[in-house]
Amino acid sequence: MTLITPDRSYQDAAPVEGSAIAARRRLVLGLNAVTVLALFAVMVSFFAPAGLSPGEVALLGCFLLTLPWLSIGFWNSVLGLVLDLRHGQRAAAHVTPALARVRADAPLTARVAIVMPLRNEDPDASIDRLRRLEAEIAQSPWAGRFSYHVLSDTDAPGVALREEARVAQWRAARPNARIHYRRRSENTGYKAGNIADFLHSAEGESDFFLPLDADSEMGAGTVFRLVRVMQANPEIGMLQSLVTGLPSRSLFTRVFQFGMRHGMRSFTLGSAWWQGDCGPNWGHNVLIRTAPFRTHCMLPELPGRGPLSGPILSHDQLEAVLIRRAGYEVRVMAEESDSFEENPPSLVDFIRRELRWMNGNLQYLRLLGMPGLKPVSRIQLVLAILMYVSAPAWMAFILIGAAMMAVPGQLNAVAAGPGLALFATILTLSLSPKIMGLVQVLARPARRAAYGGGPRVALGGLIEMLFSMLTAPIVALALTRFAIGLLFGQRIGWSAQQRSRERLEWHEAARVLWPQTVIGVALGAWFAAFAPWALIFGAPILLALGGAIPIAVCSALPGAGRWSRRVGLFDIPEDRAPAPPAAIHANTA
Repeated sequence: MTLITPDRSYQDAAPVEGSAIAARRRLVLGLNAVTVLALFAVMVSFFAPAGLSPGEVALLGCFLLTLPWLSIGFWNSVLGLVLDLRHGQRAAAHVTPALARVRADAPLTARVAIVMPLRNEDPDASIDRLRRLEAEIAQSPWAGRFSYHVLSDTDAPGVALREEARVAQWRAARPNARIHYRRRSENTGYKAGNIADFLHSAEGESDFFLPLDADSEMGAGTVFRLVRVMQANPEIGMLQSLVTGLPSRSLFTRVFQFGMRHGMRSFTLGSAWWQGDCGPNWGHNVLIRTAPFRTHCMLPELPGRGPLSGPILSHDQLEAVLIRRAGYEVRVMAEESDSFEENPPSLVDFIRRELRWMNGNLQYLRLLGMPGLKPVSRIQLVLAILMYVSAPAWMAFILIGAAMMAVPGQLNAVAAGPGLALFATILTLSLSPKIMGLVQVLARPARRAAYGGGPRVALGGLIEMLFSMLTAPIVALALTRFAIGLLFGQRIGWSAQQRSRERLEWHEAARVLWPQTVIGVALGAWFAAFAPWALIFGAPILLALGGAIPIAVCSALPGAGRWSRRVGLFDIPEDRAPAPPAAIHANTA
């Protein structure tokens, strides 16, 4: 396999890491190591006195695989809460000092290409998002520094014609703007390949480029802030903005992004504190320094014919570790701003997106040995893998435990009290990012008011966590089935995402979620036959799996979404803004 090697002639643009960041990383490593080892030791203690059977060894192995992601989520969110409570609005600059080294009125001198790769997306919705950003930037003195590029990989002729017409209409309306449209005949390399081709073309000449997804929405003020920070800090190769969800009509989306908003706020701030110059890239709403990216971040195609071969699907974090390897910093602007995305409108659409991300993240298994990566960069790749290994590991843990119930006396040695305590601990760890994010809101009057008041925030947070406990087993089983399919050569391609829908039909939900229903009913019957006491503790999982189809359908009902908006449950600040921008009007109409 041919991989890009570091350019040894390039001198690192960032200064040598100081003792402070090294100490932070040692602290976080120690906290997570102690947490994982302690939880694993408790689980081992349940079985070790009587000796370990093969089933128990398998059970312990699955449990161990789930712990790193749980632990890092807990400690990142705890650190994020502490930083927020201690530093307030200065917290983002505390973890990313470059944010404090720029003037808010500094002139923009860099050439910036704003790019939107498309593949069979709705041209009206996607291109209109780019048009709104261009119109806002045009009102500033810096309009001449920006160019706009629609990069089409669309293979549906009708959609392509609509793209061309939409761009032509835009050009006619804005004759002074630099608006470009290019369409590839082949989808080589998917989105990463599309951007790579653009960067090696004459149109791709720029100082920085800003990739936007088809569902991305950004305000000019946030874009200007990213550019100013990059101009003032030549050591930064990527600057990722914190991306939050746009207001939505779908109840599923409203619930999902309410929890994600709080979890991402605390998690991202805490992780930025120790990751430092080895920050994240989420593939969009991120400002990138063009020259080093073009030189050092062109992705290899993984050889072979298996599911982990071919073009790399999850290109974003890999690009971050490659540009860091080249000597440039990757930083995150861990503050909420006008940087948004749309989230999937139903549980079925969410699962489809997760499957593609899982396939892409597991490809990192073949890239962990790349030469020259920073140690933190390797840890990030490992964590990205474990994020999608942990769900199948949990499902395997449940199924192995259920099988062991059929063996007389197999689980009798586990005392109820310690077992429940461990279960409560694991549940707390899994919910900790959301809990810490909710505490951040409740701790500050201005934030509480932006969400509609403390009681509304607390009620929404409680219901969201209960809803996430119902949907988590459904998603975990889908990921487990897909992981098994990968072992037999199954793979996923790159198709347009379902970004909006009026409702989820019963037949579509049944076609995707029938395995969850079957396994949920079967598990319930198994527990009833061999361990009736387990029905009490397993009720949430059994209810989730057995009711997967109605949960998915009902959470996407138009009436449910209208009710949620009417009463203000799961409102985010943009839902309640007195004068929301045109983008928000478009998503709530």
